[in-house]
Amino acid sequence: MYYFDGSSRRWTSLLTLFCILCLLITPAVSVKRENFKTCDQSGFCKRNRAYADTALSESRWQAPYALDPSTVKFDKGVLTGTVLKKIINTNDNVRLPLKITFHESGTARVTIDEERRQKGDIELRHGSKARKERYNEAEKWAIVGGTTVSAGAALNSDAEKGTTRIMYGPGSKFEAVIRHEPYGIEFKREGETQIKFNDRGLMNVEHWRAKVDKPAEEQKEGDEAVVAESDKEAAEDESTWWDEKFGGNTDSKPKGPEAVALDISFPGYQNVYGAAEHTGPLSLKETRGGDDKYTDPYRLYNSDVFEYEMDSPMTLYGSIPFMQAQKKNSNVGVFWLNAAETWIDITKSTTSANPLSLGIGSEVTTQTHWISEAGLLDVFVFLGPTPQDVIGAYGELTGYSQLPQQFSIAYHQCRWNYVTDEDVKDVDRKFDKHRIPYDVIWLDIEYTDGKKYFTWDPMTFGDPIGMQKQLDDHERKLVAIIDPHIKNEGGYHVVDELKSKDLAIKNKDGNIYEGWCWPGSSHWVDCFSPKARDWWKGLFRYDKFKGTGKNSFIWNDMNEPSVFNGPETTSPKDNLHYGDWEHRDLHNINGMTFVNATYEALLARDKDEDKHPVRPFVLTRSFYSGSQRLGAMWTGDNQAAWPHLEASIPMILSMGISGYPFAGADVGGFFGNPSKELLARWYQAGAFYPFMRGHAHIDTRRREPYLAGEPYTQIIAQAIRLRYSLLPAWYTAFHEASTTGAPIVRPNYYVHPGDEKGFGIDDQFYLGSYGLLAKPVTREGQEGQDMYLADKEKYYDYFDYWMYEGPTTVTVAAPLDTIPFLMRGGHIIPRRDRPRRSSGLMKFDPLTLVVVIGNSGDAEGTLYLDDGESFNYKEGAYIHRRFSYQGATSTLTSEDLAALPGKKTNEYLKQMEKVRVEKVIVVGAPQTWAGKTEVEISEEGGKSSSGTKKVPLEFHGQEGGKAAWAVVRDPGVQIGSGWKIAF
Repeated sequence: MYYFDGSSRRWTSLLTLFCILCLLITPAVSVKRENFKTCDQSGFCKRNRAYADTALSESRWQAPYALDPSTVKFDKGVLTGTVLKKIINTNDNVRLPLKITFHESGTARVTIDEERRQKGDIELRHGSKARKERYNEAEKWAIVGGTTVSAGAALNSDAEKGTTRIMYGPGSKFEAVIRHEPYGIEFKREGETQIKFNDRGLMNVEHWRAKVDKPAEEQKEGDEAVVAESDKEAAEDESTWWDEKFGGNTDSKPKGPEAVALDISFPGYQNVYGAAEHTGPLSLKETRGGDDKYTDPYRLYNSDVFEYEMDSPMTLYGSIPFMQAQKKNSNVGVFWLNAAETWIDITKSTTSANPLSLGIGSEVTTQTHWISEAGLLDVFVFLGPTPQDVIGAYGELTGYSQLPQQFSIAYHQCRWNYVTDEDVKDVDRKFDKHRIPYDVIWLDIEYTDGKKYFTWDPMTFGDPIGMQKQLDDHERKLVAIIDPHIKNEGGYHVVDELKSKDLAIKNKDGNIYEGWCWPGSSHWVDCFSPKARDWWKGLFRYDKFKGTGKNSFIWNDMNEPSVFNGPETTSPKDNLHYGDWEHRDLHNINGMTFVNATYEALLARDKDEDKHPVRPFVLTRSFYSGSQRLGAMWTGDNQAAWPHLEASIPMILSMGISGYPFAGADVGGFFGNPSKELLARWYQAGAFYPFMRGHAHIDTRRREPYLAGEPYTQIIAQAIRLRYSLLPAWYTAFHEASTTGAPIVRPNYYVHPGDEKGFGIDDQFYLGSYGLLAKPVTREGQEGQDMYLADKEKYYDYFDYWMYEGPTTVTVAAPLDTIPFLMRGGHIIPRRDRPRRSSGLMKFDPLTLVVVIGNSGDAEGTLYLDDGESFNYKEGAYIHRRFSYQGATSTLTSEDLAALPGKKTNEYLKQMEKVRVEKVIVVGAPQTWAGKTEVEISEEGGKSSSGTKKVPLEFHGQEGGKAAWAVVRDPGVQIGSGWKIAF
C-alpha cells in the first residue's frame, strides 16, 4: 500500500486497506439484498408499474397515444410518422417520431424517439454537460447485420378502420397492422396474430419537462399540501422525477424523467424464455405476486452481485433483452434494444371460447411489460415459426457466436489464486502425473505487482516466460485477468497515460471519475472512446505487456463495471462517457465495449500476428446482446452448494437460446468448500457446459481434481476424459453456432417444438445436433434420474447401449460414477478416443464414428475440423463432412459439405491426409448382420484395381435390455475424403 503526504491521507489509505481486506473475507451469508434496488426503490420502475395499475383498473382509461395519419409515409420498406402523446387537461401534444423498418430477413423494427430531445430543445439541470438526446447508439455496438430493408414490403391503408397494414417477409406471409388511435400494432403470421404492442395501453414515453419548484407551503414532507379538487386529475407524483437517493448515493438526474415503457403480448403463448441473466427456471415466471410467482419484475442492470440468490428475478452480471414465446409448433420473439436499466413484468391470462367448456380449448396469453429508464423505445420483432428461425434471425442481427480456438472448449483449471509461477508449474506436472487432461491454467489478480494490470509481481512471478514455456511444451495455455479499473498510483505508466491522454470515464462535473475497487483508488478506461480503445490495444503488445507469450490469453472480470463504493456496487448513473453520454444511457453495454477492446488487442500483439492473427480468447463476466461475437461468459460468483449446481443448467440453457451459447459456470462453486460428492457431480455436469472451468475463491481449500482422493479423482477424471473424447462433436456444434446462431446445448422445447409437455423442462438437454441427451445429477445422494423422452424414438445409454423408447419418462441408474447420458436414434457421433494431455496433442488423432440406428433405420451426422487456432478456415482450410447411414442399403457414406475450395484448402487437406477413421461402431445393429464377418469399403481414389477392399466386422447380439451393436476396426478411410462402407 502506498501513502500520500499528510497524516489524514495516511489514515484514509489505512481505512481503504481495511475495507478491501473485509471484502476478501468469504461471508457466511448470501447476497446483501438491501444493496440492490427493488422496483419500488427504482423511481422509473415504480412510476410505470403504477401507470400500469391505473390503466388496467380504470374502466374509463384511454391510452394517450395516437398515430397522426396525416404524417404516415411509406417508402421502400420503411414507414415513418408521428405519434402524438396527449397531455392530460391541456391541449398540448408531445411529438414522438415513429419509424418502422421491414427487413428482407422478415424481421421488423419499431423505433420511437422524442422530437424535443432529438432536437436538443431541452434544458439540463445542475449545469450538466450530458447529451440532450435520447441515447441512440446502442445499435452501433449490438447490431452487425440483417438490416437490409425489404424492397417487397407493401402498404395497405384502411382509413375507415383507422389502420395501416404492411405485408412483408418471405412470401409476404407476415403482416403488421398499425392501429392509429390508440396507437398499437398487431404482428401476424399467415393471418394469425402472434404479437401485440400496446394492446393493454401501457405504453409510456416520459417526455421532457422543466422542474417547477413548488411554493414553500406546498413543499411539506409527504407532499401534504391541499390540492384543489379541480387540479386532482392533473396532479402527478413527482417524488421520483428528479434527484434520487439510494444507499447513501444521490443521482442528480439532470434530464429529469425519461423512461420508456411498452406492453408486449403473446396471444396463445404460455411459455416465454430469455431475458438472460437470472437464476430462475428457463420458462420465465410471472412477476405480479401470488403462489410461485415473483413480486418484482425481472431486472436487467449489469451488477457485481456478491453470492447471488437462487430462483430470483434479481439482476446479475449481464443483460440480454431478447425474449421468445413458444406454443405448439410456433415460436416468436422480441429484442428490446435499450442499454439502460430495464425491468420486465410478466403476467398470464386464460381465456376460453366457451365458458361452459371447463378449461377445454382455453388459451393462455403471456403479457409482458418492458420498462427502461432512458433511451429510445426500439424493438425488433421475429415471427418464426421455429425456435431456430427466431434465434437465427436474432443472431443475424447481433452476430453469431465466435468460432473459438479448440483449446478454449476443453477443460480450464483456475483458482483465486495460483500463488507463484512455480505453483503453476507444479499444478501442471500433477495433472500429467494423474493422467488428467487439461488445456488452460488461469491467474487471478494476485499475479500482478500490487494490483497493477500489465505487470507481474517480481517476488512471486519472476519468470512468467519460463512458466509459459513449460505449458507450451504440452500445448497448454495461460489466461491472466485484466480488469477495467486502473490503480491510481503515481509512476504507474498505465494510469499516467490514462490521465494524460484523457481516456477515462468522467464524473458528472466532467472530471476524471475516482472510485474504489481491488487496487483501492481507481480510474476506469472509457472504451466507448475510439482513442481509448486504440490505446488499450497497444498495451497488450508483447513488448509492452512483458512476460506474456503467444500461448497467453485474457480474462475480463469486474466489467459491469464493479465499483465497491458506487451505488449498487457500480458506476454512478450521472457519470459521463465519450460523446457526453450519461452512464445511465449505456450501462448494460459498458462491459461489452471493454471486451471488444481486449478482443481487438489480442488480434495483433506483434508484427507476425499483425499479418497472421490467431483467434482471440477472452472470458467476460458482464455482457450484452452482441457480446457472443467476442468470446465466452460465465455465470459469476456462485456457491459450492447443491442449489447452485442445479441452477447452473437452466442458466446456461437460457444463455444458449439467448444467442450466447459459449457459457459456463464455475465448476465446484466459487465460494465455499464442496463436499467430495458435490465436486464429483459438478464435474460431471461441467463436462456438458460449453465453457468448462474449475474455479474457487482465495479462502477455499485447494481442490484440483487430483486432490480429491479415490474414488473421486478417477470419477472426475472420467468426466473430463468424456469431454475430451467428444471434442470433435463439441467443435462441430461450435461451428454450427458460429454460422447459424444455434444453441450448443439445447433445451427440450428447441429440439421438440411440438411437444407441449416438454416446454418447461430445463434440467436435461441435448448436445448440438447429435441427439446426445444428458441429465446430470444435481441433488445430494441421488442415484438415479428420471429422463423425459419426448418422441417415439429409440434411445440408448451412451456407455452400455441399454435401450429405451419414447415417448415416456424412464429412470436411468446414476451411481456416483455414472452420468445419465443417452444417444437418440438416427444420429452419427464423431469422437476421438485416445487419451491425451491436452486437446492440441489430439489434432492429428484418428476418429471413431458412432452410428446410432433409430426407428427409421437411418442415421446422419456431421463433422467440422480446422486447425483450431487461426482464421485460415475463412480461406478454405477446413474439413466439413456429412456422414449418412441408409438402412435400406446398409451403407455408410461420407459426403463433402465444404463450400468451393479456397486458397488454403489443398494445403490443409495435405496436412490432414493421414487423419483417418480408426473405428466405426453401429449401435442398434440389425439382427441380420449376425452371420456377417466383413464389410466392403470403397474410397475416392481407391488403390486396389477394383477400388474396394474388405475389412472384418464384429457383431454383438442383443443381451437383455442392451441393444445389438457392431464394430468395424480400422476401416482405413481418410476423414477428409469421400468413401462408402457397405455392411
